[in-house]
Amino acid sequence: MKTLLLVRHAKSDWPVDVEDFDRPLNELGIINAPKMANLLKDKSIVIENFISSPAKRALHTCELFSQVYERPYSTDASLYNPRERNFENLIFGLDNTINSIAIFSHNNGISNFANSLTDEIVNLPTSGVVGYEIDCDNWSDFATASKKFLYFYSPKNFK
Repeated sequence: MKTLLLVRHAKSDWPVDVEDFDRPLNELGIINAPKMANLLKDKSIVIENFISSPAKRALHTCELFSQVYERPYSTDASLYNPRERNFENLIFGLDNTINSIAIFSHNNGISNFANSLTDEIVNLPTSGVVGYEIDCDNWSDFATASKKFLYFYSPKNFK
């Protein structure tokens, strides 16, 4: 069994004259990302590794999660402006020693991918997290493996 978490980057800023790729998190995003990570950790949700889009807002979100979990992270350029196939190709190549992974990316791609996995419809808000159980031992079997929706958390869980 494997566990896949999909995380949309935290709330970002829209500074003038800054390219989309370089947009930073805003104050709320910097607060919500570690809150979400701590919520998951408090619920004993295991995350062994993190992979993020290299875009500044996604990467900073990932860094904040990895600090809470004290786990490594890496980046993959295919997670910026992704299509469903980008997520699948990344997952197919994961090391099979990793049993639980969190992938940080952007809408609309991350919500579209989430909605392709099960019948549970999810529109990930900023800092939103959705988790799935993947019935396989090898990530290369992801496409044909049975997938089960486990949970969906949003920053609204704090209000």
